[in-house]
Amino acid sequence: MKHQSITIIIFLALLFSMCRQTKHPAGLVLLDNWRFKTGDSLAYAKSDYNDGDWRSINPAIYWEQQGFPEYDGYAWYRVAFNLPNSLKKNSYFKDSVLITIGKIDDTEQTFLNGELIGENARLIPAGQKPDSFEGDNQAYSLFRRYLLAVSDPRLKWNKQNILSIRVHDHGGMGGLYELDQQTVSMLDVKDFVKLDYAASPFLKSVADSCEKTLLVRNLSAGYSFSGLLSAEITKDETGEVIFTRAERISIKPGESFRLTMRFKADITSIHVASYRFEQKGIRVPVAETEILPYILTPVTSDMPRINGAKIVGSRPGNEFLFAVPATGKRPLEFAAENLPPGLKIDPETGIITGITPRAGKYVIQLMVKNLLGECRRELTIVSGNDLALTPPMGWNSWNCWGLSVDANKVKQAADFMVSSGLRDHGWSYINIDDGWETDRRLSSGEITGNEKFPDFKELSEYVHGKGLKLGIYSSPGPMTCGGYLGTYGHEMQDARSFARWGIDYLKYDWCSYGQIARDNSLPELKKPYRMMREALNQTNRDIVFSLCQYGMGNVWEWGEEVGGNLWRTTGDITDTWASMSGIGFNQTVQGQYAGPGHWNDPDMLIVGWVGWGPNLHTTRLTASEQYTHISLWALLAAPLLLGNDLSRLDDFTLNLLTNDEVLAINQDPLGKQAMQVKTGEMTQIWVKELEDGSKAIGVFNLDNIDKEIVVNWSDLKLTPNQKVRDVWRQKDMGIFGNSYTVKVLSHDVALFVTRPQNQ
Repeated sequence: MKHQSITIIIFLALLFSMCRQTKHPAGLVLLDNWRFKTGDSLAYAKSDYNDGDWRSINPAIYWEQQGFPEYDGYAWYRVAFNLPNSLKKNSYFKDSVLITIGKIDDTEQTFLNGELIGENARLIPAGQKPDSFEGDNQAYSLFRRYLLAVSDPRLKWNKQNILSIRVHDHGGMGGLYELDQQTVSMLDVKDFVKLDYAASPFLKSVADSCEKTLLVRNLSAGYSFSGLLSAEITKDETGEVIFTRAERISIKPGESFRLTMRFKADITSIHVASYRFEQKGIRVPVAETEILPYILTPVTSDMPRINGAKIVGSRPGNEFLFAVPATGKRPLEFAAENLPPGLKIDPETGIITGITPRAGKYVIQLMVKNLLGECRRELTIVSGNDLALTPPMGWNSWNCWGLSVDANKVKQAADFMVSSGLRDHGWSYINIDDGWETDRRLSSGEITGNEKFPDFKELSEYVHGKGLKLGIYSSPGPMTCGGYLGTYGHEMQDARSFARWGIDYLKYDWCSYGQIARDNSLPELKKPYRMMREALNQTNRDIVFSLCQYGMGNVWEWGEEVGGNLWRTTGDITDTWASMSGIGFNQTVQGQYAGPGHWNDPDMLIVGWVGWGPNLHTTRLTASEQYTHISLWALLAAPLLLGNDLSRLDDFTLNLLTNDEVLAINQDPLGKQAMQVKTGEMTQIWVKELEDGSKAIGVFNLDNIDKEIVVNWSDLKLTPNQKVRDVWRQKDMGIFGNSYTVKVLSHDVALFVTRPQNQ
């Protein structure tokens, strides 16, 4: 973050990183109707340049996802907007204008009316020339916002202004991304007073007793604020007010005020919370609205039930580990009939261990019982060369801890994976991302963990002892993305080390290999991944291989060929609607390449407490958007890798992640990825074939308003008289002749399974 030298930019970065509005407040100019062109010319910055033949583009997502696949180099964005004098009139502070753009991959110069105002998040004063442009290739992580004095000659008040952004992409994804909406506004009270409803989770204690905490933060360095704080919670269906409070508060610079709201509410219903702070003298109050988390999944039964994958692959002669995912009132007793020689099951834990038998398919009968009853289900063990016969489910450290991960945090994640009950629903991997590597290799060339990871063998035994599997991270280049040692030149050596340590999963991130590859030709893109898979195959351990290279070269077309079990199809995801929806709803052409043992990976899940480092916040996705996120990833047969702090699992997040009917769609043994079959009017319908002949259907509302959506069976090539089951509510909805009509909230989903009446 070396370019962010201005204090105001730093604390505004904190404010905007926490903000997750459902609608835009007054006092903003929204920057809409962006234009885009590849190539480079400084003439594109001029106010009078005619961009009429440029393409329209969504500045919330990378340009690769909008018709410019694999394009690297220069490109330009332009947008026109009017800057009304009313902004100054209605603001509390009247001296500065804030232009908020978002993140840009990789480097950028921003021009206003033909004049440079900033580059790489560094404000350029009027008349000053920049030192350079391309700069640091880590600039993609900087949030761009520029603060100009109202008297700045580059601003045109009450006239049309032209904002032009020159972007240079060094490789991989390129362009603007992450921010849902770019804006121009006066620096005002709203930029200092933050109504932070993401500060703590929504809680349900007993019966219908609920608790919600609002934290009012003063992020300024020198201003105190006093005003009226009000909060109101209403029931969405009826408009009934179930909670209201108003009180005068004062908050000094850097301080906070905590408002704890306790109320009675049925959390299976939808409630809307509205918050408002009115500083005396301001015309535009600080306001936020959120939909409180609503729980759809019924409470898990006390009766025993076996969940998770129905098929698992392992290589003959290698160590085998599988924890039977089962729910029900404890204690549970486990058993397995027809276990092949070399395998055994622990009757108390349900963990199956041993050595994988000779090649073949082994169908075993799992049993779990408690005082209330017994459950039986088949599990097929495939002994052969194929791993990950269903999409991997687990946890990765990056979206939570970033480079601050350590062995204790990994152990804690394993502990909570078990104690929270997630393992009982099929979640099984605990994966360490970047930040574990030492500064230099041993004289023998072996790599070791740094001071945060003193003993990988001990760590893997700890994780395996809980019936979970351990993953690790590296790069085919000399350095990882975080600047740690990569694997380049030590492929066989590192593969053997990983196997000796007891590693079960390797994420292999392109990173600095771009400096090694001669070009972006397919042979060069394939080479490092093929080499590492061959090295892994020479070890005596099953190691799932995750290709992380952001979709370059249409990796889904050749990822299986080089031995990948899963491959990233996109750039990094962040916890915004723009990022998640932009990635998820663009997984259309990749579907035909997914199947058992080889999966498209649209990146990790962004629910719960995330933060990419030691400072965490609750996801900026609304409750509805999280239902969309999990539903879409389930339909896509995508790997399900959590990135949140598992020690902070709240009721809503845990409920979201433990719906066995939703997870069964993801883990279906047929391994088909859903196809987008209908789009229009900000709605999409995706259909996934299931092993038993039924269809999983996701009806998505991408609009900002709630909608009733009619699903015609003929549009989906389904016969009349379909039985419909709502999988989130785990409820049979009935038999519907020619269509099914469902109300879908804004940014939400209806997820159901259908089958013909006679099945």
